[in-house]
Amino acid sequence: MRGDSPLRAPEPRLSYQIRRSARARRVRVSVDATGGVEVVLPRGAPQRSADAAVHELRPWIERRLREVARTQATIAARSGTVPYLGRDLTLVAQAGRARVHRRGDQLLVPDGAGRLEALERWYRRAAREEVTWRLDDACAAVGLRYSALTIRGQRTRWASCSRAGAMSFNWRLLLAPAAVLDYVVWHEVCHLKVMDHSPRFWAMVAAHCPGYREQVRWLRRHGPTLVLA
Repeated sequence: MRGDSPLRAPEPRLSYQIRRSARARRVRVSVDATGGVEVVLPRGAPQRSADAAVHELRPWIERRLREVARTQATIAARSGTVPYLGRDLTLVAQAGRARVHRRGDQLLVPDGAGRLEALERWYRRAAREEVTWRLDDACAAVGLRYSALTIRGQRTRWASCSRAGAMSFNWRLLLAPAAVLDYVVWHEVCHLKVMDHSPRFWAMVAAHCPGYREQVRWLRRHGPTLVLA
């Protein structure tokens, strides 16, 4: 009838897990890499607080779930390949092999258990080589020096530079295009001169890495896909 509000189908219920924490001071909602939704409640908070938080944050949760689905689809589409600085390397399983070896655009890998661990070890070795020459060249170009280089597998950080000049880079950057690694190297080299993220710092980054914003956007969008599976 004219003037009546249109009937709308109820939104499907979002499933989520509740975890209570004695240290939590407020309700927190998170979406993990598998699409699991978790609500952290302070110890004394009623369960309805979780329902209310999920209802309020539903647009954000659904957006994150779509991002997770895109990430999972990207990883699944690799189909026997792994990315390496913008190239796809084909995995060739060999029985009895324990150590990964690259042959052109092929990676000879163990057949069966231990493949992921062997792949990660290979990427870590390759990351040291790829980062070292880029870091040395960048430092030479600006007349700066770093004190040490470490390759790690941090969950939430791509790289860092200490006040003493110690550099740390995430091996997963080798799963990104080469331009992304180039930007991250320059980002940390610029921290040898300017430790903060002031306009002076970003001007220095832009001078040595024009178009760096594109690489920042790529990392923000595709960073979750930089994993081995």
